Amino acid sequence: MRTDLHIADPDGFYGAWLTAQEGLDDAGSADFNARLVLLLANQCGDPATLLACIEEARVSGLPAPTERRPTQNP
Repeated sequence: MRTDLHIADPDGFYGAWLTAQEGLDDAGSADFNARLVLLLANQCGDPATLLACIEEARVSGLPAPTERRPTQNP
């Protein structure tokens, strides 16, 4: 799985992605994103890479662990 930047024009891609969702409500946007993910996954096609991407997306979306601080007693 590649995690280095590999999109030739990332800003252009992001702009086109946002433009394609203009006028969609939250549900429409979620449906669009799901269709896009499936189309891109089909382009990749490699099961191991797809599963690695699923795992990376899952763990990278988790909140960072918070540092525990000792409780102060007054």
